[in-house]
Amino acid sequence: MTAVDLAPLTGHDVRDAADLHLRAFPRFFLSSLGAPFLREFYAGFVDDPDAVTVVSRNEDGRLLGVVVGTVTPDGFFGRLLRRRGHRMAVAAVRPALRDPRAVGRLLRGIAYRGDVPVAARGALLSSICVDPAAAGGGHGRQLIDTWWRRVRERGVYDAYLSTDADDNDRVNAFYQRAGWTLVGDYATREGRRMNCYAVSVGSTVGSGTRRIDL
Repeated sequence: MTAVDLAPLTGHDVRDAADLHLRAFPRFFLSSLGAPFLREFYAGFVDDPDAVTVVSRNEDGRLLGVVVGTVTPDGFFGRLLRRRGHRMAVAAVRPALRDPRAVGRLLRGIAYRGDVPVAARGALLSSICVDPAAAGGGHGRQLIDTWWRRVRERGVYDAYLSTDADDNDRVNAFYQRAGWTLVGDYATREGRRMNCYAVSVGSTVGSGTRRIDL
């Protein structure tokens, strides 16, 4: 794997993180809201006291991957709404007008507090993405392992995340190989099936010879 530099997300990384997100997830809902919305989303993690973030850069300083999350989901998203909710709403107006069906989902997203209808607790991993050009190089595994270590350094010993259950085998396998356990699944109001994964102190990384890397 190419040598990388691992560091917290900074304000200088926000624009590149948003662009990377668009390349990594071109068909996902957050991407449909556009780069301005994603810049506000990532900027919300930069100075928040409960955010845990990691970015990876190659030797030339180019952003290869980013993972963001929080040790207190309810508090973080409440602050995100108060601090950046207006700018996020303005950024999402034009995309929402192109697809009025997205308005309801956007409103529910704004009200989101990290809650999932399964037994999960602790820190929330909100987003992880790797530059598609660097996929398969182990950067995703390095990011998620570093993020989980930094969560534990904050005195939090459980974490969870959600990802699509359907047509997403590679990503689901990645989380399982990284030692995250499937704890439940649920469906959104749009009928999108989601898997919820969790990890805690004492859990072990999956064994086996086949490793899936983002």
